[in-house]
Amino acid sequence: MGEYSRMNREERELLKWFEESLVNDRMLFLELEQFEEVIELYIQMEKYGKAMKACEAALAQYPFSVDIMLLKSKVYSRTDRLDEALDMLDAASNYQPGDIEIAMLRGNLCSLQGDYEGAIEIYEEAIERAEEKDELYYNLGLTYQAMGRYDRAIEAYKTCIESNMHHENALYELAYCLDMTGKLESSINYYQKFIDADPYSSIAWYNLGIVYSKLKKFEKAVDAYQYAVYIDDDFASAWYNLGNSFMTTEEFEKAKEAYEKTLDIEGPSAEVFCSLGNAFEKLEDYKSALKFYHKAVKKDKYYHEALFSLALCLNKQEKSFEALHFINKAIEIEPMNSDYYVALGQIEYKAGNYNESLRAFEQASNHSPLNVDIWLDWSFIYYDLQEFAEACNIMEEAIDELPEEAELYYRMTIYLFCEGKYQEAFNYLENALVLDFEKHTVLYEFFPKIETQKALFKIIEQFRNNDN
Repeated sequence: MGEYSRMNREERELLKWFEESLVNDRMLFLELEQFEEVIELYIQMEKYGKAMKACEAALAQYPFSVDIMLLKSKVYSRTDRLDEALDMLDAASNYQPGDIEIAMLRGNLCSLQGDYEGAIEIYEEAIERAEEKDELYYNLGLTYQAMGRYDRAIEAYKTCIESNMHHENALYELAYCLDMTGKLESSINYYQKFIDADPYSSIAWYNLGIVYSKLKKFEKAVDAYQYAVYIDDDFASAWYNLGNSFMTTEEFEKAKEAYEKTLDIEGPSAEVFCSLGNAFEKLEDYKSALKFYHKAVKKDKYYHEALFSLALCLNKQEKSFEALHFINKAIEIEPMNSDYYVALGQIEYKAGNYNESLRAFEQASNHSPLNVDIWLDWSFIYYDLQEFAEACNIMEEAIDELPEEAELYYRMTIYLFCEGKYQEAFNYLENALVLDFEKHTVLYEFFPKIETQKALFKIIEQFRNNDN
C-alpha cells in the first residue's frame, strides 16, 4: 500500500478515481475542492509528476482558479522550476492583485533563489496590508535566519508569537536563534511573562518547557510540560515532549505513559511509535519494543530512525542476521549518516564478519572524521584480530585529523606496546599525559595484569614528578 496506507478511505478512493481517469485518457468531472485535495495529497506524497497532471486537469476545468494556480506554483518550486513557479504567481496576481498568500509564496521563491533582500521587501510590504500577520513574520524570521542575521530573526519570531502563541514552528526557531546567539538562558523571563499574564495558559507553559529542554534543564522542562498537560489534557505536543524529557531523566515508565497518551490524542504516527519502542527498550521489554518499531516502519517505510532502532534492539538479542537486514535498509534511506555505519560495523563485528565490519567503520570515518569514537572502535577491531600494525595505521590517521585528542595518543600507546615498539609507545604516552593526564586510567583496561599496571604506574608517576 505504501503512502496510500496512511490515507483514509475517502482519500484513497479519490486518488484511485483520478488515476483511473488518467489511464483511460478521459478526465472525469471533479469539484474544485476535490482537485485541490488530490493535488495536496500528491504534494504530501512527493509525487510531483502526478500533482502536475492534476493541476493541468484542474485548470482545464477551472481556468481562473487562483487556488489551483498557487498549488501549481508550489509543484514547480518543489521540482526546482523556480522561474516557472514565479510565472504562475504572476498569472495568479492578474486575478487577485495584492493577495497575501501570493506575496508569501513569492517571498519564499525569492529566498530559494538566494534573493533574501527581495524576500524581506515582499514580506514587509505584505505585513502592512495583512490582517493575520503571524505567518508573514515567521517567514520573515526564516529569511533573516538564512542570512545569519539572528537578532533580526529573533525580533520577527517574537512578533509572530505575540500574534499567535500557538505557532510551534516559530517557537522552535526562536529557541534555536536564541541558542545560536547565547541568549537562551537570559530569555527565560521573556517566556515567563506569558505565564504571568495568564498562569492557566497551557501553551505558555509548553513554550517554557521547550526552552528548558534546549538548555538541557530536563527536570524543569518536565515541570513545565506537566503544567501544560494539567491545564489541557488533550495537548498532544506537550505530552510527547514530556515523554522525551522523561526519557532524558531516565524515568522510562513515565515516558512510556506520556507517549501512549500522545497516541490516544492524535492517533498513530511513526515518530510516536518509534519513541514508544525506545521507552520499552529502556525498560528491557524487547518484545514490546520490537512491536512498536515494526509499527513505525509499517506506518512509514522511509522512517529510517525506526529501522535503526530495530537493528540495535535485535542486535542486543543476538539476532545479528535480522539486525543486518534493518540497518542496511536504514542506510539505503539515509546513506550519509555515520551513526548508521557505526551500528553496521558493530553488528557485523558481533556476527564475526570482521572484513565487513572494517569497511563499515571506514565509511563512518569518511562521513564523520572528527568523531573520536569511530576511530577508536575501528582500530579496536584490528587490535582484536591482533593486527597491531593496522591498528596503529588507523590511529595515525585519527591523530592527523584530531591532534588534540588525548585518548587517541593513549590508544596508540597501547597498540605500540602490543607490537613491541616500546620507545615509540613511550613517546606517544608522554604526549597523551601532556594533553590530558587524568585519562591515563584507560591504559589499565587494556593491561589487566598487575605487573604491567605497576610498571605503567611507575612511568606515569615519574612523568608527574618531573612535570612538577
